Amino acid sequence: MSNRTNYTIQESPHFEILSENQKERIFNGMMRTLQYTGANVHHEGARELFKKAGCKIDGIRVYFPPEVILQALSTVPPVTEIFPWDGDESKKITVEKKRSYFGPGPTPPNFIDTETLERRPYLRKDATIVARVCDALPNMGYVQSLGSISDVTNGLADVYEFADMVRNTTTPIMSWSFTREGCRDIHRMAIAMAGGEEEFRQRPNYIFYGEPISPLVSDFHAIDKAMYCAEHRIPQVYSPCAIGGGTVPASHAGQIVVALSESMVGVIAAQLINPGTCVIIGGVQSILDMRYSIYSYGAPELSLLSAALTEVVHYCGLPMYSTSGCTDTKKMDVQSAMEASLSINAAMMSGANFVHDNGYTESGLTGDIFQTVMDDEIIAMARIVENGVEVSDETMAVDQINNVGPGGHYLYEDHTMKWFRAHWMPTLMDRNSYENWEAQGRKTMKDRILEKTRDLISNYEGPRDKVPEKADREIERILQEAEERIKKEQPKKQD
Repeated sequence: MSNRTNYTIQESPHFEILSENQKERIFNGMMRTLQYTGANVHHEGARELFKKAGCKIDGIRVYFPPEVILQALSTVPPVTEIFPWDGDESKKITVEKKRSYFGPGPTPPNFIDTETLERRPYLRKDATIVARVCDALPNMGYVQSLGSISDVTNGLADVYEFADMVRNTTTPIMSWSFTREGCRDIHRMAIAMAGGEEEFRQRPNYIFYGEPISPLVSDFHAIDKAMYCAEHRIPQVYSPCAIGGGTVPASHAGQIVVALSESMVGVIAAQLINPGTCVIIGGVQSILDMRYSIYSYGAPELSLLSAALTEVVHYCGLPMYSTSGCTDTKKMDVQSAMEASLSINAAMMSGANFVHDNGYTESGLTGDIFQTVMDDEIIAMARIVENGVEVSDETMAVDQINNVGPGGHYLYEDHTMKWFRAHWMPTLMDRNSYENWEAQGRKTMKDRILEKTRDLISNYEGPRDKVPEKADREIERILQEAEERIKKEQPKKQD
């Protein structure tokens, strides 16, 4: 009999969609695409950077030889850490293989009002609501806004969003911006919260999100912001929103080849500027429903494509930005629960690293914090499956089984008292008897979600009082400077 004294390996269950051969073929398809088709890069500085690295340039088209791609992949770090600004290590993000963090998504124009439950434009106050609720939810590993602010100066929704969110959550934020200027404003705010530039470099407290355009286009602002993040070693996402049958091939393998190729342009740029900077790729992957011309966020293909792309991205040695917890229905309901459950489980079991859009409804057009709260519970359930079954002498409990014997029970066993605490306890799911459920008001799942969410909005304290006064003043100063910059950029009115 072998000695298992030091046998402590505990594997978590994950499924695989693709074989090694399929992953290799898709990877090679990406290499051929970038070498022979190339990508349009609307940024002269980026094209010059690529040219010096050995790429062929033809106007705005850039062709990437295999050695440039492979060199870039060789310098992406295997592990990166993102820290909460208050130093709470329990909220630290470690970017490594098959460690998953879930969060909302950015930029929907609409929001479900938390009082009236009606769809309306996303307002500045909503960024604070989302930040505070996500700060309280145990399964939201990072925060995005669930919308784009409509009631601030045009062109500054990005910086106001970050300013309000970073002061209302210590959970690391994934930000975005329109331009390099907004990217710089957000960076300066993050530095203020970190306590200084060197402190930020040692303990970055946010991730930046950027997006190329399908098919095979890196517009000026997308690559410009990616270059800024690389220059300052800011962890960043560079991932497209690929529409199967619309902006990329309708075949799933073809979609993955194009999406991977689009992200790789940002990876190469970042590693040429600053080898070793963290770049996360992937993005939203789903299909165009040809009946309604809708990009479906609830389609089963979203789960399939995201899981398959996760495997290819990990094959490349990169972290994956995936999608889950979203729906095509207009408000939180049975359909939204079904679609969210499928995509959350698929993201978890595929080992995606950052999983966004938890709280998206209406095919990505409306953010719903109630949906996010429901998703948090679904994530907790999926996490139990991901954790797998621990197998050891103690957990097999052969001695306890022998002590109790046939026909006994385990209610009073010390072993039971220890291990039942490992069982997951729901906060929203109903396990009550019919009589107790009736006595407590016959509440439905929707009732319980509304009640929990509104309680968090009203009573969760959040970190607002912990924000350093100096950092708070600096954020307000940066906002004022941004306002003045926008005024100068506006064309003078004609008499």
